[in-house]
Amino acid sequence: QSYCHRLQYDMYFLTSTSRLNEQVVDKIVLQLNRVYPQILTNEEAEKFRNPRASLHTRLSDLLKHLQKKGDRHCQEFYRALQINAEQLFNDLPSRKILKTPDPTEIDTDKEQYMLNDRGPVFFLACFSVAAGLALFWYCCNSETQVIGRARRILGFSPIIIGRHVRNICMLYLEDISRN
Repeated sequence: QSYCHRLQYDMYFLTSTSRLNEQVVDKIVLQLNRVYPQILTNEEAEKFRNPRASLHTRLSDLLKHLQKKGDRHCQEFYRALQINAEQLFNDLPSRKILKTPDPTEIDTDKEQYMLNDRGPVFFLACFSVAAGLALFWYCCNSETQVIGRARRILGFSPIIIGRHVRNICMLYLEDISRN
């Protein structure tokens, strides 16, 4: 959504009574006049700071003038509003629309949490089961003749697996090699 459309949408909210006081409007006009890029010329700034006109009229004229100038000018107005009246800037109707999430959109942070809520112990358990099944399938496959290699690997494994488990695996491998 362009800044001009947002400004048109926020115009009633901004011009309603007691939203912006005269000092804040003057600060915004001065910032638009003095800050690079210069949005308002000196004559325009004096026109919008004229104390003889009502605040509502001056603010309405300023917003209409910025909309005619283009999107960049409206963007600078929002920046000046944020600097000089941050609470009002956060309460703008267009900001509230931008902040509300689309109900059809996937919340990636929540989805990431839902996928990773198991922890490292679950990962290690799954990996151990997969590695055990792979080793069991590899050793039990009748086409492979690598029982001697498996025996050597299991012989060096008292650190990895318990002594009783290693003995059972060795007995199983010896039994397979006899058949």
